[in-house]
Amino acid sequence: MPRRAPSRAAGERTRYSSGTVWERAVGYSRAVRVGTHVYVSGTTATGPDGRIVAPDDAYRQALQVLDNIERGLEALGSERAAIVRLRIFVKEIADFPAIVRALGPRFRDIRPAATLVEVSGFVDPAMRLEVEAEAEDLPVRPTARAARRPERRHRAPARHRPS
Repeated sequence: MPRRAPSRAAGERTRYSSGTVWERAVGYSRAVRVGTHVYVSGTTATGPDGRIVAPDDAYRQALQVLDNIERGLEALGSERAAIVRLRIFVKEIADFPAIVRALGPRFRDIRPAATLVEVSGFVDPAMRLEVEAEAEDLPVRPTARAARRPERRHRAPARHRPS
């Protein structure tokens, strides 16, 4: 069962679990928030039933991966627009055009730093890609009125002059 308890205190760790068997077996969290940073673990195209969706379709798997990443971000109070880094691992570099077709529309305006690497394989042979994401949530900006308020200046204490 997913846990939701966003926290923005510096250094405080909040975890999100999607409930897959691997998280408990390996001992990791789907996503972790520490302060304004959200780290999403390597995410695959695991569907709600725990199975890999579309074993022969890199495009559909990429869409599922992105949906899973967004679910983790949202559970920790973040969103796709906050993503600053993607690491994309593919089993076959020939899947690159299909994966780009899925990523492009979602990241065209965000443009995070990204890496794409071909790997020899994944835990499940049906997996075609795995993606890690890192997000940085900006602090809440002051309202326009508060931003216009003049800064208070403190006067230095008057020096006592001998008489």
